[in-house]
Amino acid sequence: MFTVKKIEFKDIDKFIKLSYQIYKDNPYWVPQLDSENKKMLSDKNPYWQHAKRQLFLAYDESKNIVGRIAAIIDYNYIKFQETEVGFFGFFECIDNVEVAKLLFEEAKSWLEENKIYKMMGPMNPSTNDEVGFLYEGFDSEPKILMPYTHKYYLNLAEACGLKKIKELYAYNIPVALDDRMPRLTKALKIVQKRNPGITLKTFDKKNYKQILEDVIDVYNSAWEKNWGFVPWTREEFVSIADTLVDLADPNIIMLAYDGEKVIGMLIAVPDYNYVFKKMNGKLFPFGIFKFLYYKNKIKDLRLMIMGVKKQYRQKGIEAYMSLEALINSVKGGYKNCELSWILEDNIMTQRTAEMMGGSIYKRYAVYGN
Repeated sequence: MFTVKKIEFKDIDKFIKLSYQIYKDNPYWVPQLDSENKKMLSDKNPYWQHAKRQLFLAYDESKNIVGRIAAIIDYNYIKFQETEVGFFGFFECIDNVEVAKLLFEEAKSWLEENKIYKMMGPMNPSTNDEVGFLYEGFDSEPKILMPYTHKYYLNLAEACGLKKIKELYAYNIPVALDDRMPRLTKALKIVQKRNPGITLKTFDKKNYKQILEDVIDVYNSAWEKNWGFVPWTREEFVSIADTLVDLADPNIIMLAYDGEKVIGMLIAVPDYNYVFKKMNGKLFPFGIFKFLYYKNKIKDLRLMIMGVKKQYRQKGIEAYMSLEALINSVKGGYKNCELSWILEDNIMTQRTAEMMGGSIYKRYAVYGN
């Protein structure tokens, strides 16, 4: 006999700690910092200025916690995408259909109480954060800010009546100056000849405030109404930028300009999951020393964002930024780069990844009713 109960934020530690139980025997799961997980679900996260949530925990007869879920309504998403849909997120569960069904039903009921009758996920907590269940690629660790979930979650979701509604891809791209270079260099010369006013700049922390304005400008105009996209608010953008700025490698963040006007960007970050795995969710008392020791040993990257304003697409700007980032990545001693996530129907970005020698090595799936 299982039960599901609403919880308040005072019980957030129980909600967070369940993951350690669910993945205790899995060598690939990477715990994120408990403090960051708590911050994400707290009112300190500016996301909750335009969204709301209800957290649930599932218990067995012995009062052991065996599952969790969050029901989420993002009013900015509903307005921007013009669709009445809520999210489920932060789903973790033992391999038991009854528990999963109770969790999904509670999330669905809460959304319906708020006049939202469609649900999809997982979104942790939004489409600008970790998205989807891992669908393929269970035999390697996730890159930074990408999810890792059990394979049986797919069976649980489908057994509970949810259907796969979208696939997301992660590409692995080797970082090396290899036989791709002549072809890429030739393409770059064509781009430069056709667009003589286009220049690239790398990230300069001394100009952080101005660069942040440029990044916001591109991000909230380049993606338009792609599936799942919703613009970050300024407060959200500043919050995540302030978190990531100290983790950034300035040489692998590219901004493209036409004269003085920003037109595109490429943002890659070192894969700090390599470090977080050593820290086991704790920054203190000893995690900080592990962080400082291991951060200079990171050899992988995640290319998180690459976009160009609409009027500058199909001009080779993405390839221009990719080539420069590749050259700088080699200089930085990196060996592999994950480009993620890419929509299953985003053919243009898939072709760019393939041009850079990339191949799909992980797939993620979003489910809904």
